[in-house]
Amino acid sequence: MSFFDDQEWQNRRQRGRNRRFFGWSLMALFSAGLLVGAYLPTPYVIEQPGPTFNVLGESDGKQVISIEGAQSYKTAGNLDLLTVSLVGNREQTPNWFELAAAYLDPAKIIIPLDEAFPPEQTQEQYEAESSAMMEESQQDAIAAALTTQGYQIPSHIYISEVTKGGASSNKLVAADFITSVNGIAVAEIEKLRAVVDTYDGKTPLKVEVKRGSKVLVEEISPVKDATGSYRLGILVGYKYDFPIKVNLQLSDVGGPSGGMMFALGIIDKLTPGYLNGGKYVAGTGTITASGVVGPIGGIRQKLYGAYGQGAKYFLAPAENCDEVVGNIPGDLKVFSVAKLTDALNVLSKVSAGADLSKLPTCKTK
Repeated sequence: MSFFDDQEWQNRRQRGRNRRFFGWSLMALFSAGLLVGAYLPTPYVIEQPGPTFNVLGESDGKQVISIEGAQSYKTAGNLDLLTVSLVGNREQTPNWFELAAAYLDPAKIIIPLDEAFPPEQTQEQYEAESSAMMEESQQDAIAAALTTQGYQIPSHIYISEVTKGGASSNKLVAADFITSVNGIAVAEIEKLRAVVDTYDGKTPLKVEVKRGSKVLVEEISPVKDATGSYRLGILVGYKYDFPIKVNLQLSDVGGPSGGMMFALGIIDKLTPGYLNGGKYVAGTGTITASGVVGPIGGIRQKLYGAYGQGAKYFLAPAENCDEVVGNIPGDLKVFSVAKLTDALNVLSKVSAGADLSKLPTCKTK
């Protein structure tokens, strides 16, 4: 048995109170940390795999690809178009716990908020730009696909947007078709840029446009951009005269990265047999009317999205190969493609069950 005097007893009671107070303080701090982590906004958003769409199938009860004016054929299997979704926006960003979880997930990446949503761009502008890129990508995909089938596709340069306060403001308007500059016919955007680059900084350029049934000539003095290059202050694209009607139905998807898969789906619909051999193929990449496959964003998320849906084969833009290496999930077979013809070659081998070992991959470009 131990005996304590009154002072010792009081000291022990005080030490007990101190320990309890310290314990409660730690719990309070921990709880406060949880609250901060849960609610404190962050300057980041999360990129993760988005929905996938089989361009050979349906979306919202309608065929993604339908054709009028030419015979179309049955298809089988998948040619999946892939998307990336963002967790967060300027109104609400992910909390720190969500960021920590994303950091540990190989299918997700964390990017600065300003990179995903530039401060000078509103959400409405972002959505409008994304929608415009998707529409242009679809037109290029149709042109590329029909070209492989022997169709001749006349094209015209049109103005999709005139920069407010820019060189062409109050002179040119959206939907004008540019036919010539200084008397030089311009049927390709590259040609238009080359002619504008000849501007001497003094004499205005004479830009001829077709507006409805009228032909107009406007004198425009290009303005230097941040790179020192002269610009007309317009956004341009192509409009094509298609010999058959190809309808592409895909709601709530923006951006240009589905171009190659749309083109492959159109070709599959226009040719007998199964382009993919009825197998599960996914892919991504922009497309030009001449069939050049271009790089896209979010390749890692799209690889994981495709694999998660059951894809066995993946078509990746050659220019994205540095991001593909080291990020291929499971046994997904990934092939590097630089042109639409490369993709068609891969699919012919897959369809035939042929040896795939000699096809270009992101390890053997």
